Amino acid sequence: MNKLFTFLLILFSVLVSNAQDEFTLAKQGEAAPDFSFETAPGKMVKLSELKGKVVWINFFATWCPPCRKELPHLQTEVYDQYKNNQDFVLIILGREHSWEELNKFKAEQNFTMPFSPDHGRKVFSLYAQQNIPRNFIVDKEGNIAYSSIGFNEEDFAKIKATVASLLAK
Repeated sequence: MNKLFTFLLILFSVLVSNAQDEFTLAKQGEAAPDFSFETAPGKMVKLSELKGKVVWINFFATWCPPCRKELPHLQTEVYDQYKNNQDFVLIILGREHSWEELNKFKAEQNFTMPFSPDHGRKVFSLYAQQNIPRNFIVDKEGNIAYSSIGFNEEDFAKIKATVASLLAK
């Protein structure tokens, strides 16, 4: 019985950390779907305009417990480290959130990293059908180099290592 439980636990861990589940639309190794997002109200940027940079795309919601656990790591271990690196861009998209909700959340949590709204899941729906948090790392050529679902520190370390490796190229 213990062997079966251990096997199921390992299988669950692999499935949770492997972002190639049945709800993932944007697959590792493929071109990242292009989209536009607001960096400030009314100021739009397209992902394709960021070609030549390593881009970390994070989908979250303010009400999501795993998202709330992941975001402080994203702030201190990623944004604070790379915010001055011209070859790196962090895009954090609040699924179905408004600027007002995101700005309030950002202030309450003392975050300095950028947040952008994803009204009606327009961007999220290009990448997945459900489940957050989700992270997609886009390489300098515009392909998805890594993706993850949910949050655990081991997988987050793998994502950070992928980013460091891509930036070193």
